[in-house]
Amino acid sequence: MPPEEPKAIATHRLPGDPSPGETVRRMIRVDHAGEFGAARIYDGQLAVLRPGPGRDAVTKMAEQEREHLARFDDLMLERRVRPTLLSPVWHAAGFALGAATAMMGERAAMACTVAVEGVIAEHYARQSEELGEDETDLRATVDEFRADEIEHHDTGLAFGAEKAPGFELMSGAIRAGTKLAIWLSTRA
Repeated sequence: MPPEEPKAIATHRLPGDPSPGETVRRMIRVDHAGEFGAARIYDGQLAVLRPGPGRDAVTKMAEQEREHLARFDDLMLERRVRPTLLSPVWHAAGFALGAATAMMGERAAMACTVAVEGVIAEHYARQSEELGEDETDLRATVDEFRADEIEHHDTGLAFGAEKAPGFELMSGAIRAGTKLAIWLSTRA
């Protein structure tokens, strides 16, 4: 039996908009995909970064992303949400992005973190505002993970992300790619 439809989501729906239940399923799907992608980015970075404080910081962030992913794994099972069809793409692309930025140096790896985590924090803030009173547990999860993403963003800044060569160009491209991945994963 499918879970009960949420009542207080997307109160200003237009014809053709997804139902409240579909909206929540899309949120869980895209958040799972995002946490999976983030874990893969950190895996790629850890495969390249040398031992030191920057690698230690990435290790801590990677552990938090794996905890986030495990929670969304559970939510997908509880809510009977299918994963995005793009998981194989995010598996390869996330690792490649992480490894490539780490090959450019620790600051570039941190610039990647700043770009991705900034977009994800904004994404989680929008979701938190959209969730209704019947979804307080999901909102609490989103808010908790948003706080972690903000911490990761700030860690990247503390490690000199803005001093990475081509920071503006690189972070702009990564932010755009992250927004596209969110849009695609919500729908596919």
